[in-house]
Amino acid sequence: MTTLAIQAYRLHLPNTARPVLAGVDLTVEARETVALVGESGSGKSLTSRSALGLLPTGAGTEGTVRVNGDDVLTMTGDQLRALRTGTAAMIFQDPRAAINPLRRLGDFLTEGLNGRLAAGAATERAAEMLDAVGLPASVLGRYPGQLSGGMLQRVMIAGALMGDPALILADEPTTALDVSSQAEVVALLDDLQERFGTALLFVTHDLGLAAAISDRVYVMYAGRIVETGPAEALFNRPRHPYTAALLASTPRPDAPGGRLAAIEGRPPSLREALTGCPFAPRCPLATFLCTQQEPALLAVEAESARRAACHHSDRTGANDG
Repeated sequence: MTTLAIQAYRLHLPNTARPVLAGVDLTVEARETVALVGESGSGKSLTSRSALGLLPTGAGTEGTVRVNGDDVLTMTGDQLRALRTGTAAMIFQDPRAAINPLRRLGDFLTEGLNGRLAAGAATERAAEMLDAVGLPASVLGRYPGQLSGGMLQRVMIAGALMGDPALILADEPTTALDVSSQAEVVALLDDLQERFGTALLFVTHDLGLAAAISDRVYVMYAGRIVETGPAEALFNRPRHPYTAALLASTPRPDAPGGRLAAIEGRPPSLREALTGCPFAPRCPLATFLCTQQEPALLAVEAESARRAACHHSDRTGANDG
């Protein structure tokens, strides 16, 4: 069953020269972990938030964003509230910004169940979810400032599980954490996804992390999906120069010494109209064709699961670290 299906999705904002999201196609199946990877400003967070109908003021949309078959873009206010408190849930990257510091954590965890469960049952459910993420029930009576960043992110994850969602959207949930806490949160998400059978969309800028946690990966650049495929295959042999550049700039324990490679140039601004491939100004393989014609996202191998939007995908070699 397809839990999240985004098709031909375009998102426009006022006073921009191009769409923020330009024809995004993405799916997440039940019990599957899918990663969405790209630099800051590539459109990852807007894509994930669209699954909850969390759109910027003045946004115009085309295409469909379906969760369990229902189009989020056409939902009423009541339908969106039901979606956000039951069917799908978001884990934000900074829990201290997402949780009210003046309220006890028990109130944060149970507020989405108001009107659906009695107070005692909601508190019992909150204690169960805290236990699932490795925290004691005593956390219910504490304030956010009394917990470490790693513990607070676990509370965020428990909150996401409260409504028994079919889909969890994790928007760079490890960014604000130290390395040890990051590893704990990633392992916890992987374990919970298996135990509860949820579909997970994991948003990150770290392609190595994406390959470790996910079944499939989508790579996004300038509001477009530029490559997608099974995580291991994409990591071992990227077929888009941007994917290869992300891998080359990612620290790896088995990589030779020296400075990490950097991606030259900068991502395009929303005030810049684009012609041809949006990555062409930064791409070492770019030709005149790349500057004139935007490549379609097409199969690059016998199985259609490997797709890349590149005129020269056959020239992008294996990842040699």
